Amino acid sequence: MVVSIPDDAPAGDLGLDDGRREPTMTLTGWRQFVDAPPASFDLLPGRRWAALSARDKEAYDEARLNYHSEMIIVATSTVREVARQGRLLTLLNRREISARRGLIVSGQQTTGKTTALKQLGRTHELMVRRRYPARLADRIPVVYVTTPPKGSPRKLAMEFARFLGLPPVSRGYNTTDIADAVCQVMLQARVDLVLVDELHNLNLATAAGEDMSDHLKYFTEHLPATFAYAGIDLERRLFTGIRGKQIAGRCVLVSTGAYPCDAEWKALIATLETALRLHRHEPGTLTRSARYLHRRTGGMIGSLSHLVRAAAQMAILEGEEAITRKLLDTIPVDHAAESRQHGAA
Repeated sequence: MVVSIPDDAPAGDLGLDDGRREPTMTLTGWRQFVDAPPASFDLLPGRRWAALSARDKEAYDEARLNYHSEMIIVATSTVREVARQGRLLTLLNRREISARRGLIVSGQQTTGKTTALKQLGRTHELMVRRRYPARLADRIPVVYVTTPPKGSPRKLAMEFARFLGLPPVSRGYNTTDIADAVCQVMLQARVDLVLVDELHNLNLATAAGEDMSDHLKYFTEHLPATFAYAGIDLERRLFTGIRGKQIAGRCVLVSTGAYPCDAEWKALIATLETALRLHRHEPGTLTRSARYLHRRTGGMIGSLSHLVRAAAQMAILEGEEAITRKLLDTIPVDHAAESRQHGAA
């Protein structure tokens, strides 16, 4: 979402819609995600801001609330490493005809796994578009699905079918029929990167989980594509037994976790702080509170982003226009981060 209000904009032009997009688990939603420009917003000069009518100020603040709900994607070391390994694997697999190597992004919740996975897909798709501009109409470079909870091979195949926009499948079609149709469409669309999120929903300790694992293997063997997965603690959940060892032997692992309170942590905070669009916020306030923010969030980038964005929105709603320690104390973080903080105390 891009919001830029020039100094001479008419008062009535300050409104905008909420910019909602479809889920990225559909082709339309994924393309909206890929095509969306970086979030931006230009603050009005102080005098013009103070002179806004009540109606225009409400529209202006609503635009800022929307902006702070999205803000920017912080290029963490995890995002960079996933992009690096994913790029390398897509090159290595380009002409591979046997077992292709995959990528697994594993770690605790709110450590940036999904963000890194989606950014890998977005970067790859934009690169393919630049390379083959004349063939975009019939090409789908990236497919993004989530592993269905308590799923089955049929449910997994339906996730792929739903992303591709295939018509509803009648009960007469078995799992293999659906999988074959999905593979045929993905081959014709020249899909070369498949992203599978929430892989922790695949439980190899159950018969259904084993069947779904075998079905994923079926897709990897029938598609000339690189598969990248993300999920919570996948080393412990997946890398056991014959199937788990087979997965481990074919995939590169990128582990995510909490950031220590070091130079990178402070740099992440500084990046988020420069993205704030508040009229009275003192630059450097958040950076100087690095240890406090680390204690509140446990060093989790997802929790940090939530805390800063929520505080910015509350600063707008309450008219403070600045993020202070007092305000941050009133903003709850996710339960996991709060539990870690109380446990450390």
